[in-house]
Amino acid sequence: MPPLILKNPQALSEWVGKEIGVTDWFRVTQPRIEQFAEATEDRQWIHLDRVKAGKESPYGTTVAHGFLTLSLISHLVKELLQVQKVRLGVNYGLNRVRFPSAVRADSRIRARVALHALKELPDCVEAICAVTVECEQSEKPACVAEWIVRYYT
Repeated sequence: MPPLILKNPQALSEWVGKEIGVTDWFRVTQPRIEQFAEATEDRQWIHLDRVKAGKESPYGTTVAHGFLTLSLISHLVKELLQVQKVRLGVNYGLNRVRFPSAVRADSRIRARVALHALKELPDCVEAICAVTVECEQSEKPACVAEWIVRYYT
């Protein structure tokens, strides 16, 4: 699906309170999980040891770090939404984050994005998005986050 292209950050105003869309599926591979483990120094067996995870974890295999899933939000949203006439876009932070279910290695995720609020500030436009990361073949979302992005023009 092609991204929604908006001519400037102010054009987001028509999306407040609405779902912007759902991204394409993105596969979370075991090598990606291993790279994230190395980058963050989080080498817990539930992420890296497929044999042990297959025997001892409730998931039957290794799972992605919750923070890996969270970190993929910006990539997923970029494929869904592009705002033009922006000098700088800043990941300003998060108001809430929860990880209701695990992302098993080699499964696919996608993001469902809605614009919760938009605020004009003196030097930027601040967007607060409700992002739900869904995992294929899971009833519960993998991640639910309220994400704040600031667009500087």
